[in-house]
Amino acid sequence: MRIEIEISDENIALIEEFTVDNQSDEYSTHGPLDLTVLARMLMEDVALAVKRPGSWEGFNMIRVLESHGYKI
Repeated sequence: MRIEIEISDENIALIEEFTVDNQSDEYSTHGPLDLTVLARMLMEDVALAVKRPGSWEGFNMIRVLESHGYKI
């Protein structure tokens, strides 16, 4: 599936700053970050929140989603 979204220039600059500052090291799960890798990783964590809510990624994503007013 291909998804297109609009993000403000300001937020893109901040996200790109984050990805540049957080390149792969021995502890990363998804290798070097770029916008595509970051988006895929976050969406996979949302899926884990539903599939495996007790997993580290799923549990923490549930907390993030709940802080935005959503429930799993």
